[in-house]
Amino acid sequence: MPEFSFKINATEGKARTGAIQTAHGEIRTPAFMPVGTAATVKAMLPESVKATGADIILGNTYHLMLRPTAERIAKLGGLHKFMNWHGPILTDSGGFQVMSLAQIRKIKEEGVQFQSHIDGSKHMLSPERSMEIQHLLGSDITMIFDECTPYPATHKQAEDSMGLSLRWAERSKNAFIKREGYGLFGIVQGSVYEDLREQSADGLIKIGFDGYAIGGLAVGEGQEVMFNVLDYTTPMLPQDRPRYLMGVGKPSDIVGAVMRGVDMFDCVLPTRSGRNGQAFTRNGAINITNSKYTDDATPLDAECKCPACTNYSKAYLQHLVKSKEILGAMLMTWHNLHYYQDLMAGIREAITAGKFEEFVEEFNRGLH
Repeated sequence: MPEFSFKINATEGKARTGAIQTAHGEIRTPAFMPVGTAATVKAMLPESVKATGADIILGNTYHLMLRPTAERIAKLGGLHKFMNWHGPILTDSGGFQVMSLAQIRKIKEEGVQFQSHIDGSKHMLSPERSMEIQHLLGSDITMIFDECTPYPATHKQAEDSMGLSLRWAERSKNAFIKREGYGLFGIVQGSVYEDLREQSADGLIKIGFDGYAIGGLAVGEGQEVMFNVLDYTTPMLPQDRPRYLMGVGKPSDIVGAVMRGVDMFDCVLPTRSGRNGQAFTRNGAINITNSKYTDDATPLDAECKCPACTNYSKAYLQHLVKSKEILGAMLMTWHNLHYYQDLMAGIREAITAGKFEEFVEEFNRGLH
């Protein structure tokens, strides 16, 4: 079994490209992780996800603990086998979903008591239980259990929340069962306050993790504020560990975050947008339901090699989406994930060649 490790192959400015070794294979960084919340990337076969160029996908502790349960998945051979995905899997700890989805919740030092959004059943999620669930799932990368600080938050609210997350981080580390090829990531909190981000980063580094995520962003603060937080937060994190910006984001967010030293991303945007008729292209996003595409025989993106672009016209895709045909969601999602993986491959190549600055200029030109 390979050891869990991270190697940087090339840098340009703060941007880096490298590889993370895990029990289920290599993750090329910067990496975008398609979101497979309930053990499936919506509207995609695992083989199709792989064909887009994805090395790793993300699963969700909160959703899977409720349905079908982590114990059931473990009995059936673990999440990789259960969903037929043989590459690496990162699972988030459930902290964000407990805050955003659970109907009634009580946050205590012990953990979070909540009612399921599915059937109202009562549950307790603690750092120890979150680690147990992620272990049962067989996640290559486990995330600590934290509280996702809401935005906006006062300095006092953010400080209390960050302190709780730090105490939970230590408990997560103690409960994590270390084994070859599997890693545990800490999550930096502190909202938009530099002093709190620094306290959080220092505390997590003292505990010691295999990678460090930046949480509590992409929660409504806007791109400028997010980039400002990244400008001072990424330099606080160890150079020799992967850095993961959680829940981000739009293509321009990703490019800007890579410039600021981030290695990993996840977001529901490409899949959710695909199901809702929005396609990301080299010339910006388009809404396929727009009437100007009704008789348009051209592909979504002439340079894209995905099945939607090589085999179908905008007119046909519009027809599928407007008719609410399942194939519409499948082809639009496939295209968007392919676009995101093309973007990541382009970023990695540009950093390797020392041409990332030119890549960014060209990317920005395409959007305007």
